[in-house]
Amino acid sequence: MKSNNEVATSPGNSLPRGAWLVVMFLFLVGALNYIDRNMLTTMRFSIIDSIPMSDAQFGLLTSAFLWVYGLMSPLAGYMADKFKRSHIIIFSLIVWSLVTWLTGHATTFNQLLVTRALMGISEAFYMPAALALITDYHKGPTQSLATGINLTGVMLGSSLGFIGGWIAEKHTWNLAFTSLGVIGVVYGVILCLFLKDAPKEETVISSVPDDRVKTGEKKISFTDAIKNLFGKPAYIYLLFFWSLLGLVNWIIAAWLPTYYKETFNLSQSMAGVYATAYLWPVSIVGLLAGGYLSDRWSKKNPRARIIVPIIGLIFAIPAILLGSTTTVLAITVAAFAVYALTSKFSDTNMMPMLCLTIDHRYRATGYGILNMLSTITGGLGVYVAGAMRDAQVELSSVYQISAIALIVCLGILFLVLRSATKRKEPR
Repeated sequence: MKSNNEVATSPGNSLPRGAWLVVMFLFLVGALNYIDRNMLTTMRFSIIDSIPMSDAQFGLLTSAFLWVYGLMSPLAGYMADKFKRSHIIIFSLIVWSLVTWLTGHATTFNQLLVTRALMGISEAFYMPAALALITDYHKGPTQSLATGINLTGVMLGSSLGFIGGWIAEKHTWNLAFTSLGVIGVVYGVILCLFLKDAPKEETVISSVPDDRVKTGEKKISFTDAIKNLFGKPAYIYLLFFWSLLGLVNWIIAAWLPTYYKETFNLSQSMAGVYATAYLWPVSIVGLLAGGYLSDRWSKKNPRARIIVPIIGLIFAIPAILLGSTTTVLAITVAAFAVYALTSKFSDTNMMPMLCLTIDHRYRATGYGILNMLSTITGGLGVYVAGAMRDAQVELSSVYQISAIALIVCLGILFLVLRSATKRKEPR
């Protein structure tokens, strides 16, 4: 009977045993991650009734989380490269679940602020480790789809954030945090028994030919990681790409309900429906479709991981322009649906693109740095868009500028493609 660390050798199957089971485990972890972080915003009135605070203070609770989360991401990625990724994931899940439970016992604004900062620290360790672990298990023509499935868990968690508001309304806001905290701790204990790192023999060879180094032959260090990553032009291109893409995505998501309300004279509730009801399911389809397409194409051309996001942006750019210029509601809805669908081609292929361009030893560190810049620029984008509105700039103009930013993203991806083309194919 084969052990858990043995590789399945059945015909046509080169995946390590349990590769898809790992994706399923992390799908649920990702969902919990985003439910726990987002549900605070859905119970604003219940929290303020219990702990009086200004709107600025309530906004600071989310800002503090994002700032700490972003700043901790590079270190979190490095830790996932230095130590066992599965251990980092389990540690992150249990700690942020304990923090979630602790949040339910806060009685002052300062206590809430501290727990949100602790949430940012603990949750930062999840995503770089999770995506790196998935690409350790899925190295071939299942890599993008496996990544996309994991990210659908994130989307599901985002869409289920309303659970916190519902529990707060029916019972108390404290119960929402304490109950979900307990669920997370229990699930973390279960993962201790089942979640393992990929077999070492499956992670020996890097996707980058000139970085073929056996694990352990070179000591992993943060200084070497920075030199290694920033010594590759393709990685620097991806930094700019991911940061600018994050800025655009946050601007569109944060201000779309307002755009619908003001442009089409909708009620607040209906504007929210038009802005969010179709975006989550369409985004999930985009993640899965982009992953499936790039996986199929990569069997003949490994650079499909880059080409598919390029195709996605080619459709997303005119969609934003159309949606922000038309006065027909149905066309606007359809246009932003196309944007939500095709922009996700980049999300599902981001880690696979890293696997094509950087040393396999520093995948998680590389993603952690990307995550930091994307979070910071995303928050900056939301603020800048608000400042432009204060300066009497219409949201339609803000979105058109966003489309121009996506054109820059498209150009950067062509630079990444050219850089990857210069490399020799791995045998």
